[in-house]
Amino acid sequence: MKYAIIAAGEGSRLRQEGISEPKPIVKVAGERLIDRLMRIFMANGATQIAVVCNQLTDRVSNHLRDIEKNGLQGQQIPLKFVEKTTPSSMHSFFEVSRYVGDAPFCMTTVDTIFREEEFGRYIAAFKQATADGYDGLMGVTDYIDDEKPLYVGTDGDMGISGFFDEPSGCTYISGGVYGLTPKAIETLRRCISRGESRMRNFQRALVAEGQRLKAWPFSKVLDIDHASDIAKAEEFLGQKPL
Repeated sequence: MKYAIIAAGEGSRLRQEGISEPKPIVKVAGERLIDRLMRIFMANGATQIAVVCNQLTDRVSNHLRDIEKNGLQGQQIPLKFVEKTTPSSMHSFFEVSRYVGDAPFCMTTVDTIFREEEFGRYIAAFKQATADGYDGLMGVTDYIDDEKPLYVGTDGDMGISGFFDEPSGCTYISGGVYGLTPKAIETLRRCISRGESRMRNFQRALVAEGQRLKAWPFSKVLDIDHASDIAKAEEFLGQKPL
């Protein structure tokens, strides 16, 4: 199975709060964010991991080149990465789409923090969902600690009815974990050609085009946007699952 990581953001808020490292190589519980994702993806059958990082610093690309050459913690990583500064997360997705668009794939943003055991269950559910004819399985959570969350409308079977900027009676928000099929790449290309940006616009386009999407609830998903989020993530990862 193929995976992708969007790691092209500037991490400006972290830098303003005294974190000197680019976001992808910020450490949480002693492990770099991008390394943690690659390790988890490998544990869940990764045959290829595509990464996009920006050109504003060579610290991330140098780290990726080292992994490409020497592996990660003694394990070879089937890594493909693109260096490009993009105007939005949707454009970052477009840059890695050439590597993952030939079969069902999973993509996350680099600062997405979730429990490893939950992610394993999510991947199993994604494989079942595609076998059942769904076009995507989106990771969601009812834990809301985001400045501008994307609310996800669901029906009784966890089918997704829409993506909203306001709660609109929604229980869940997007967790930044996307399980998608090649049909999504076609939608992505149309979004780019229309001059659209932001992942939430892409997700709305999936619904507008009639793709069958299902939501899968994680107990909690955190993003590392502020320096204080590092401590929150470490506390969360140190807790025993319920």
